[in-house]
Amino acid sequence: MSALRRIGCALLALALFAGCAGKQEISELAIVTGVGLDLTDDGEGVRVTAQIVRAADARGQTGAPAGGTGEPIYSVSAEGDTIFAAIRNLARISSRRVYWAHNFVIAMSEEYAREGISDMVDFFTRNHELRMETWVVVTPDRAEEFISTRTGIEILPGESVEKLFWYSDIVGEAPQTNMMNVEEMLLSDTTHPMIARAALRKAGISNKKPEKGASVNQAELSGAAVFKKDRMVGWLKPGEARAAVFFIQDVESLILPLACPGEEKHKATVELQEHRFNVKPALKNGEISFLVSMDADADLVEFGCDGPLESALPDIEKVLEKELRQGFESMLEVAQNDYQVDFLKLGDRVRNEYPVYWHRIERRWDSIFPDVEIEVDVHAEITSSVLKVRGGRK
Repeated sequence: MSALRRIGCALLALALFAGCAGKQEISELAIVTGVGLDLTDDGEGVRVTAQIVRAADARGQTGAPAGGTGEPIYSVSAEGDTIFAAIRNLARISSRRVYWAHNFVIAMSEEYAREGISDMVDFFTRNHELRMETWVVVTPDRAEEFISTRTGIEILPGESVEKLFWYSDIVGEAPQTNMMNVEEMLLSDTTHPMIARAALRKAGISNKKPEKGASVNQAELSGAAVFKKDRMVGWLKPGEARAAVFFIQDVESLILPLACPGEEKHKATVELQEHRFNVKPALKNGEISFLVSMDADADLVEFGCDGPLESALPDIEKVLEKELRQGFESMLEVAQNDYQVDFLKLGDRVRNEYPVYWHRIERRWDSIFPDVEIEVDVHAEITSSVLKVRGGRK
């Protein structure tokens, strides 16, 4: 090939790279910011609800721009035998191609989750547009309603749920579950999935009708759904989910209101600032057991007890230790007795510590787990009790 022809080919290639082949205009796309999955009324198919952004109207303005509706989102639903079929059926009623790259959340109804989530995980992990960091929740509401309801401060409901996840480690009452770790748990040989619970709750106050009190729906992230393989088997209450979160991810801080020693109606509040949490498996005489230990340093942030602070402090530390220990024990009882599934990654710890033993019992772990002895040891210390004013009630 002559030098001239080589140069010509190179220029042609550059022209192709710099061209607009395959371009997609925003005005041609239906940009999804949230998706809901429900069963159809006959229970045989799936109903997909897409929360789609109106780019022209999602500016946070009170009034609508010229030609707009003022609503930053609209929702559209379609049904099919599978998720993909339902999404394809959206094309019958949507004038734009559904685009997933900006999706914030996938919400599944409890009814859908109890039938199995493997199809959902399979479809969305194969979708090259979807981000694996997309949040995944289970809701006791209809997913269609949850996805379609404007909630919170954010203009887009899907973004509102994402922001709840950003700051969920402050409250610690729900696991941070995205598509990546849901897939990881579903494919795991040692752990069953646990997915955050999200629900609509009337907690917001309307500026136009404040006399109605808490009458506006808000999205709440609290509790968790427990699965056996890909099927949901039940819920964890917020306190139980809070204890479970320590086993599977880092907890930044924790606020605990505690009953004052000897006076149930008055409260002291502590914040866990630092903690050392450890789960240690032990193998003895062919049987596995666990020691769950926590050393916690807490700040006293509110003191409403009778009497002087100095004399109450040791008793408050004991109440804190009891509260933490009972929280872990209550959650473990639910895991071992009620649901009988390991969603705490305890099997992972056995495999890592005793690989030979694990190879022997791997297939029987689900039947072994409910009878495993788990001891809980908690030590808590209030390291900062400085208050702006003298504590204690008059």
